[in-house]
Amino acid sequence: MSKVVLDTRRTALICGISGQDGAYLARFFIERGYNVVGTSRDAQVSSFSNLIRLGIRDQVEVVSMAINDFRSVLQVLSRWNPHEIYNLAGQSSVGLSFEQPVETLESVIIGTLNPLEGVRFLNKNIRFYNAGSSECFGEAGGIPANEDTPFRPRSPYAVAKSAAFWAVANYREAYGLYACSGILFNHESPLRPERFVTQKIVRAACRIAAGSKEQLFLGNLEIQRDWGWAPEYVEAMWRMLQEDDFRDYVIATGKTLPLKDFVKDFVEEVFNAVGLDWRDYVNIDPTLMRPTDLAVSRADPSKAAENLRWKAKSYMCDVVKKLVAAETQRLYDV
Repeated sequence: MSKVVLDTRRTALICGISGQDGAYLARFFIERGYNVVGTSRDAQVSSFSNLIRLGIRDQVEVVSMAINDFRSVLQVLSRWNPHEIYNLAGQSSVGLSFEQPVETLESVIIGTLNPLEGVRFLNKNIRFYNAGSSECFGEAGGIPANEDTPFRPRSPYAVAKSAAFWAVANYREAYGLYACSGILFNHESPLRPERFVTQKIVRAACRIAAGSKEQLFLGNLEIQRDWGWAPEYVEAMWRMLQEDDFRDYVIATGKTLPLKDFVKDFVEEVFNAVGLDWRDYVNIDPTLMRPTDLAVSRADPSKAAENLRWKAKSYMCDVVKKLVAAETQRLYDV
């Protein structure tokens, strides 16, 4: 009689594995010997293009799960009994949230409550990570936001993420769950879709450099952001669930300066990287302005450095170079 071999590896369940962070997190876990399970609303028809692009599709178990349906969530948790859950699902575009506020609120808030309830119902020992957002802080008067900075959300997306953050805190305090939120500032990679402004800028600039006669239309160039490199940020997520304390953390580069890191600076760096003057190709389109937009978004990630021993290695100029190199290679391969 053959012996039954049990898989003794730690299992990580990634809700939203199709997105940028989900794909990089999956690769991070595979490199560390985890059993990786990823969810999609319909795993049979999803392309999982980001997993394919990273060359890890065949190393990830993908399952269908509707995160807005508690029964569906409970079935997946019961079947896989993960050690760690990373909730990265839900509508993730600030701009789109103004056009689809109800869908955004439902996908983010209910999509956070359901796995929390599932953990409470089945196994309090499961560790739960929730993807928070720097958008929750709103306008902080130019002061770098930290874990004690009050939330002043200014978009449907930010409202939803704020509610999800407090739901996680409530379950942690009321039921003793190991649950925490990472309040991540902007972090980019080649896996971002073009509806994100950084990829919109990079792809347009690379096409123009390759001979396209197009013009690039953008909204507000005078907003300031803290830009990091997504593959580095997923390590911070993991580190948060390896600690003995249940704590929320701001994750960012912390390098945004009063006179740098505006969208205009990002645009200039991108066009410089392809040998062009951005002023010849970029136009302002008032219709792309959001009803409310954050003028300055700055971060103080010192607690993550102190407690998690995590610090960003790539800053805005580094991010630009990596994005342009990846897009140039993609165009060359095509």
